[in-house]
Amino acid sequence: MCYNVKQSERSEMNNIYKDDSIESLDPRSHIRKRSGMYIGSNANPNQLLMEIFSNALDEYNIGHGNLIKVGIYKDGTCSCQDFAQGFPVHVVRPEDGKTVLEASFSVINTSGKYSDDGVYEGSSLGLNGVGAKSCNFLSSFFEVCSHREGKYEKLYFKNGILDHREVGKWKDGSSGTEIIYKPDHQFFESGITEYEYFKRFFEDICCMCPDLTIELCNDDNSETIHKKGITDFISNRLNDNLEIISNRFILEDKDISLGLTFTANSSSNIIAYMNYGLTESGPHITALKSSITRILNSWARENNLLKEKEKNLDGNSVQEGMLLICNITSTGVRYSSQTKEKIVGYDSNFIEEFNKQFEVWLDNNPEDAKSIIEKALLARKASEAAKKAREVVKNKATKKDKVFKLPTTLTDCWSKDRTKCEIFISEGKSSASGLVAGRDSEFQAVYGVRGKMLSVLKTKPENIIKNQEINNLLQALGLDYNPKTAKCIYDKDKLRYGKIIAAADADFDGYAIENLMFNIFWYICPELIINGHVYSSVPPLYRVTTKKNEYIYLKDDVALEEYKSKNMDKIQFLGRMKGLGEQNSDELAYCLLEPKTRNLYKLTVSDIEKTNKMFQDLYGKNVEPRVKFLEEHLEEARVD
Repeated sequence: MCYNVKQSERSEMNNIYKDDSIESLDPRSHIRKRSGMYIGSNANPNQLLMEIFSNALDEYNIGHGNLIKVGIYKDGTCSCQDFAQGFPVHVVRPEDGKTVLEASFSVINTSGKYSDDGVYEGSSLGLNGVGAKSCNFLSSFFEVCSHREGKYEKLYFKNGILDHREVGKWKDGSSGTEIIYKPDHQFFESGITEYEYFKRFFEDICCMCPDLTIELCNDDNSETIHKKGITDFISNRLNDNLEIISNRFILEDKDISLGLTFTANSSSNIIAYMNYGLTESGPHITALKSSITRILNSWARENNLLKEKEKNLDGNSVQEGMLLICNITSTGVRYSSQTKEKIVGYDSNFIEEFNKQFEVWLDNNPEDAKSIIEKALLARKASEAAKKAREVVKNKATKKDKVFKLPTTLTDCWSKDRTKCEIFISEGKSSASGLVAGRDSEFQAVYGVRGKMLSVLKTKPENIIKNQEINNLLQALGLDYNPKTAKCIYDKDKLRYGKIIAAADADFDGYAIENLMFNIFWYICPELIINGHVYSSVPPLYRVTTKKNEYIYLKDDVALEEYKSKNMDKIQFLGRMKGLGEQNSDELAYCLLEPKTRNLYKLTVSDIEKTNKMFQDLYGKNVEPRVKFLEEHLEEARVD
């Protein structure tokens, strides 16, 4: 389609640079305008407390202050107090006339942690001189008091701007720093810092820092967190999984603190910290996984557990059931962003010590080593058997029956009773990966749709069948189809899933995605809906954290009001549920996957002609019926 636009019209349509089009922002304004660049997600202010706590933890790591006090309160206010060195009190910098304390919380890229041979020896978690300033600039008020050598300096900021200062004599000769702030709600979807998140995080940190104590309090109570070491960390994360070895591999070295065990579980869990900051990915994790696989293969060959002509165990087989927890101390750490979740590079050569000690541990614990390798061999056999089973299914397909060539975006289940199997159809890679991790692989399959769903009633049949996502979906379902009409031939015996479940976020975008899915099913094979195969998942809208630190999931506003009317005094936090792509696999398993705890709506049809008309009116080419429908049902619309 071609549009002819006159020159005068085009100039009116375009935005034109003018003399005042380019502007510069001071650091405070830039952080407030583009906060996501500095703190990552704006869902809540967790990252602000993480930045402040990281500075206190850096002090502990260089031997100053083994007690940190943290407060998280219902009105959004947070506090963090350390008993470390404190800042130099009322020392004025010649370059700008600000004191060292003021510059540390208001001048961007000001830090005492840039030098690898300085006080912090280059291995601090706070590196860039940005985190504490971000917390200040994104808070409605921010107070910092530091005392040292019998003196103190206290600063009061409002909206990131210094309001006033106090300087005087301190009550004794102690030193330390206390910060109190309140995140500004305008920068966050929720202004409340998550107490449970930090409680879990502090427990993990204390496991890696045996002589560190953290006192965590809120409006109602206070608790002291102190752990014995990384063995506690492993025990905390085992849940109910059975260990298959008698002796865990524990490594305590100047560059790495690590605990490793293997369980009867089928999934692996790697929890990796760098300079006590939790990381999601990076070359440090890759190096550990590669070394474990290589060393176990080498030991297996030396001890005749792998035959001469037998191929090496792959990483997935070796790591099945593995639980690895570590903290790596390194200089020169390079992160992909200010939130420091992804490592790009580091200077430490920790892997050499790990390799040497892991080899010694295997030799000293031969029975445990055999148990690990035997489990890996079984995992490989299971993987190969599953692969052969998939090949058998594919080979059974005739040239006319190409539907059995399953799409790569499908993560299938393995039950032979296909009537009990169910397929979850979700949009996006992130939500699909969470569903895959949380599902029961025996009877639950996941198909992740890539890109926007096609509006079939506005598309010619020959173009419908050319659409890759619809083509893949038809192949996954296992039904024959007519390429000329893009219609499926309903055959209950060939249908690969008894339940077809649309899984989308509980918001307007999610509802639109689900409705497009239902429109596709109604067009290509209405019998799927008529015969009760198609369902809508109904994720809960709210999550309550009780004062007993339990989660309660509420499906809608009615359930929320009912719960609040009976349990208001039990509520510690109340929040709107995140999108499927942001939830972890355990939460998805409970809310969407587990038949006993999930909510599903089955699509039912009482009048086929009326259903046909409804889909045509809402998704057809003609606009008038759609406008009429909206006008007639406007008062029924729900606004989130």
